[in-house]
Amino acid sequence: MDEPRVEDVVIIGAGLSGVGAACRLRIHQPGMTFRIFEARERLGGTWDLFRYPGVRSDSDMFTLGYPFRPWSMPKSLTDAASIKGYIEDTAREYGVLEKIEYKSRVVELSFNSDEALWTAKIQHADGSVERVQSRFVMSCCGYYDYEGGHAPSFDGEDSFAGDILQPQFWPENFDYAGKKVVVIGSGATAVTLVPAMAGTAGHVTMLQRSPTYIASLPAVDPWFNTVHKLFPSMVARKILRLKRMSLGTLGYQLARRYPEWFKKQLEKGIKEQLGDKVPLDPHFKPTYQPWDQRLCLVPDNDLFIDLKEGRASVVTDEIARFTENGLELKSGEFLEADVVVKATGLKLLPIGGMDVFVDGETIKLSQTFNYKGFMFSHLPNFAVLMGYTNASWTLKTDLACRYFCKLLDVMKEKGADIMVPDYGSTPPEAEPLLDLKSGYVERSIHMFPNQGSERPWRNHQNYMLDYMDMKFGKLDDGVMQFRKRTNAVPMLEAAE
Repeated sequence: MDEPRVEDVVIIGAGLSGVGAACRLRIHQPGMTFRIFEARERLGGTWDLFRYPGVRSDSDMFTLGYPFRPWSMPKSLTDAASIKGYIEDTAREYGVLEKIEYKSRVVELSFNSDEALWTAKIQHADGSVERVQSRFVMSCCGYYDYEGGHAPSFDGEDSFAGDILQPQFWPENFDYAGKKVVVIGSGATAVTLVPAMAGTAGHVTMLQRSPTYIASLPAVDPWFNTVHKLFPSMVARKILRLKRMSLGTLGYQLARRYPEWFKKQLEKGIKEQLGDKVPLDPHFKPTYQPWDQRLCLVPDNDLFIDLKEGRASVVTDEIARFTENGLELKSGEFLEADVVVKATGLKLLPIGGMDVFVDGETIKLSQTFNYKGFMFSHLPNFAVLMGYTNASWTLKTDLACRYFCKLLDVMKEKGADIMVPDYGSTPPEAEPLLDLKSGYVERSIHMFPNQGSERPWRNHQNYMLDYMDMKFGKLDDGVMQFRKRTNAVPMLEAAE
């Protein structure tokens, strides 16, 4: 009887990160085999899951796109369908599309140190269970719970005669034309939904318990045409990418170092759009500092234009109860509604909720430490791709993929079978992995790995620092341990 095939890499997830990881293996480790398992029936991850009106990127595509296949369209804050198409075209170009196995959910991972192999337990849509062995695992399923968002219940919901919707489960072809819509929330989903629905609905109200910092960017980069006239296409794309990375990093640093000045600039921009139609206080004056929570971006001032012209309104208050035809607020104000959308946030779920074992012992992620933002202590041959909280997701995940491929080369040079970050006998001082104070983070961060206060255990939210570290830093740094196992199956050599 033939021995079961051992893959070099199992990739979990076929969204932006999973396709990117597979492409990087094609580029840097062309001799390695891999399988991609996707729990859903289509690729695209976030950009296929969400179907609510106006769903789009909340960061620019010049940095959210892959550096090995740069975004080529002028519109940088673009719709989900365009992003999904871009992911699919990239997967096709790099021979990754046919490697994706849909409706295949990885529910358990188990590592055997004697063999230096992972065994992934996969549940297929037809009810069958498959166990796949691999030398490495790359978890590319992000850190959001795709099964449901944060949707608090309110008193009296059962009495409401209209529709109560969640963005994560938007009904196909839902008709809201001419209806009074209340969107509960003030984050990225809410500021996308409100202008997208305002042109069709009778009126849209954004009901927020507390305001969020919001900035506007041009949907089409103003440099796009000029740069493409002056330089070849690939050079122009790199210039636009560098521009967006630099401005994003500068904006974040200014916000953290000079928060009062930064607030004034945001308020000035909003005031110029709204005039005296909508007061800044309390609707656009958050109580926290910029970037304590994520900054929301809107393209071409669309939200502010709809507020100014009366197609939408904003109310800062709390819900007392639902009634048959609307919402009664704690202030005593009443909002009529035919449709209520709970854009109340997402839920976090590390590595898709999979159970993980090493040599028969359950691994609790909350007892591990982050290593350079993509590996965890106690987890051998295991990479987790997570993006930045203050910049485009792909900036970090692509850096991590390239670094992971370099580590594979070091393993081959050393004849090692296992690589694992190891802090020795003294663990770093534990701090939360994500530094945001958003509600969705604070509700779930206890389930995640920790970070330390210093490299390499610090999860820097800074592309420039990470780039320098991962480009020029020592791979065999004394923390990353390279080990042999006598019973290990030799890793396939990369093709020359």
